[in-house]
Amino acid sequence: MILILSDREDEAVEMVLAGLRRRGAPVTWWDPGDFPARGRLTVAFDGAFDGTSGGRGHRVVLDPGTGEAPLDLAEVRAVWRRRPNPPTPAATVTDPSHRRHAVGQARFLLDGAWELTPARWMPARGETERRAHNKIVHMARATALGFQVPETVYTNDPFELVPAYERAGGRLVAKQIDSGEFSLDGADHRAYTTVLTRRHLTSRHRLGHEPVILQPYVPKAVELRVIVVGERVFAAEIDSQASRTARDDWRHYDDDRVRYAEHRLPGETERRCADLVASLGLSYGAIDLILTPEGEYVFLEINPNGAWGFVEQRTGLPVADAIADWLAAAEAAGTVVETGAGR
Repeated sequence: MILILSDREDEAVEMVLAGLRRRGAPVTWWDPGDFPARGRLTVAFDGAFDGTSGGRGHRVVLDPGTGEAPLDLAEVRAVWRRRPNPPTPAATVTDPSHRRHAVGQARFLLDGAWELTPARWMPARGETERRAHNKIVHMARATALGFQVPETVYTNDPFELVPAYERAGGRLVAKQIDSGEFSLDGADHRAYTTVLTRRHLTSRHRLGHEPVILQPYVPKAVELRVIVVGERVFAAEIDSQASRTARDDWRHYDDDRVRYAEHRLPGETERRCADLVASLGLSYGAIDLILTPEGEYVFLEINPNGAWGFVEQRTGLPVADAIADWLAAAEAAGTVVETGAGR
């Protein structure tokens, strides 16, 4: 059995499901956002290793609450944690403090249940994924593996800004340390790469309120989104320089002007990408690189659960099939494979 943990409207899951169906792999798709309002999860210990639980001493059973049969998590061979929603209490739990408490208790049970699920995970178990997502952690690993990286400062010290600006020759960018969306005055926002000017230096005291990343602006021939699935590497080039909107951050998605295409990485760079993912304990990673006009590959970051659907849709690279292959491999073997990496 393959267990997919994601929002029920996740189009990327739909793309992979087609491949899993062709392979005849059994799948349960469940969103933890349905728990504890609808889904039911039980972890029970029988007090002995030779009891009714088949020698395990415990049972872990998930009732998705969708009309599907309950699932014994001991039967799960691979788990794909894609984009699950956080636990959600029932609508009848209205008090905010009670709702927060219910969410905390639900997370506790989920974490324990996943720990007792002896499957292999994509991209990894929760703690491994969270650690790999930290930009400081994965930049240190990338540097150790030989990637070229920009001179980078992570700080909330206002006195670091002017020296960094001068070292960059007045071409400095600021980025969020964690690039997730946030709410401002009730509206959803995303902070994009910001090219700093001298005007920003006059308000450098604001840096003390929230840490940022400071890097020199790296000239671009194209930007690259590199998808690693196990040992398979897929690289797409993004011609962000064709658009004034996207040239500093391709996530502005100016698809009328920006060209996407398959990119052939040098063998050494491709191996480094696969090695980075494996060294972080991951089976999947989305890596962002810059190819400079001089032909150098510069590492920016890796997202352990980064987007890949647009890569397949715009370049035809078979990422969905690679994910389906990886998930179905343990099911086809009929054995539980305990691993965090793709090797």
